[in-house]
Amino acid sequence: MSIIDAKLADLGLTLPAAAAPVAAYVPVVIVGGLAHVSGQLPFIDGALVKGRLGEDVSLEDGYAAARACGLMVLAQLKAALGSLDRVERIVKLGAFINSTGDFADQPKVANGASELMAEVFGEAGKHARSAVGVPALPLGAAVEVDAIVAIRA
Repeated sequence: MSIIDAKLADLGLTLPAAAAPVAAYVPVVIVGGLAHVSGQLPFIDGALVKGRLGEDVSLEDGYAAARACGLMVLAQLKAALGSLDRVERIVKLGAFINSTGDFADQPKVANGASELMAEVFGEAGKHARSAVGVPALPLGAAVEVDAIVAIRA
């Protein structure tokens, strides 16, 4: 068992199966020592978390959705790299939050994914980030998270 797999087990976390793309893209592109992970949607217990923050999705449910996106980012990385032990550092996360115009807690929602990365990778999981409110996301998702990750050869 890899170091990161053991850490996930210690945290009581199980990675979902890496989701297939829903359009014309690939889940992960590796170039120049960086893995660029396409935007991942939140699946909890196999169901897509849909809705809009500030309307029909609570801050707590948004946080959980962002965390689920983070787990899917890790699942995509593991599928592409073979082992999460190849992750050198989480460089940047982009969090897109389906929210109303007056909702202003996007950073609190995005913390679901950010805090997950720090739990799993420690200092190497701390990253730069964008947390952006948007009027709609693919398939009606509440949150979408993409990533740039430094990897070991």
